[in-house]
Amino acid sequence: MIPNPEIMQAVERLDYRVTVGDIASQAGLNVTVAQQGLLALASEAGGHLQVAESGEVVYLFPQNFRTVLRNKSLRLQLQEWWSKVWKVLFYLIRISFGIVLLASIALIAITIFFIVMAANSSRDDNDRDSGGGIFLPNIWFGPDIFWIFSPNYNDRPQRYDRRSARSGDKPKMNFLEAMFSFLFGDGNPNANLEERRWQAIGTVIRNERGAVVAEQIAPYLDQVGQEFSRPYADQNEEYMLPVLTRFNGQPEVSPEGEIVYHFPELQATAAQTRPQPVSAYLQEQPWRFSQAGSGQLILAVGLGGVNLIGALVLGSLLADGTAAAQLGGLVAFAQSIYWVLLGYGTAFLALPLLRYFWVQWRNGKINARNEARQQQAMQLNQADAKLQGKLAYAQQFAAETVIGTGDLAYTTERDLLEQDVEQTSKIDAEWQRRLEQGQN
Repeated sequence: MIPNPEIMQAVERLDYRVTVGDIASQAGLNVTVAQQGLLALASEAGGHLQVAESGEVVYLFPQNFRTVLRNKSLRLQLQEWWSKVWKVLFYLIRISFGIVLLASIALIAITIFFIVMAANSSRDDNDRDSGGGIFLPNIWFGPDIFWIFSPNYNDRPQRYDRRSARSGDKPKMNFLEAMFSFLFGDGNPNANLEERRWQAIGTVIRNERGAVVAEQIAPYLDQVGQEFSRPYADQNEEYMLPVLTRFNGQPEVSPEGEIVYHFPELQATAAQTRPQPVSAYLQEQPWRFSQAGSGQLILAVGLGGVNLIGALVLGSLLADGTAAAQLGGLVAFAQSIYWVLLGYGTAFLALPLLRYFWVQWRNGKINARNEARQQQAMQLNQADAKLQGKLAYAQQFAAETVIGTGDLAYTTERDLLEQDVEQTSKIDAEWQRRLEQGQN
């Protein structure tokens, strides 16, 4: 069984000593999944269990647990190898669309040149007799374009100012990558939205020491898990069910009939921590049409237009079929794939156009959801007397149990017999202390 990557990252962030509640709140994972994942990771990576006298369990991992896992698991080694290979393959896929565009333009231009030259030669016998064939001039594509084929384009000297250096701006993508970005964009900016959602909810619960009201969670929810309605005032709070299920929470009812939510699993921690910063509401990022520069986009549109116009001109020259039959070779090949050239040229401009309108529609939906969640956060900040009463009642269940090394009853790091002797001594000392207090 391969350990959960999210759990491994959370263990590293929490300094290798964690509880189930630490992992669940840090990674936003289901408590059961976090517990099973920690057990699997401890088993595979040589981790240790520390049991407190209260019964809480702390998991302690060696700092080199990733190396231990890698040495033990061939599958993990293959995954790391494949991730490196995939980066190269995906880069080749990205630049292939720009290469095909340039190849299409070159093929169309050379084919048109051959057809035109052949037509001129047939009308002028002197050119045919004196030339001894068709003269092929050098075809110029622009100054030094071959740098665009280098996957290490980030190593080229680039102009930048101090302001861009301070902001950490990444180097601009090269021409071929810009072609891919123009066609397909740069990926979903909210691909990790659910991960961010649950991490934020877990952080809010942990900051409130394991007891919250629904209004504190509402700014991070919208149709979580099932088709629940948005949590507006005076509606029921069934949207909290996925949160309760994920973090093993339980509802508590106040004397006034208000409901608060208690999460005992998230109240035990391996180390004292300060409240972690968390955004007031979950904010989705708008989609961008492309991260390519404006000049690169203009060049992409221009080359796409040249390619499409060239394909249409070539189609008119090949309409009767005599040119391809007489010249053969490259011209015949171009005629055989003409519809592919025309289709690619059309799609190269049509696909980004359709995607532009789709991005605008998608961003409208995102803005609406962001505004709704922001409104929930504003309602929480402007809490009325009823909501303030719920918040006060929730604090009755708020608690935090920090499990230090002095609170341990048992650990797998040391021999069991040795720990039994220590526990016996500790119990005897406690009884002696109580007897002395009773005598006084």
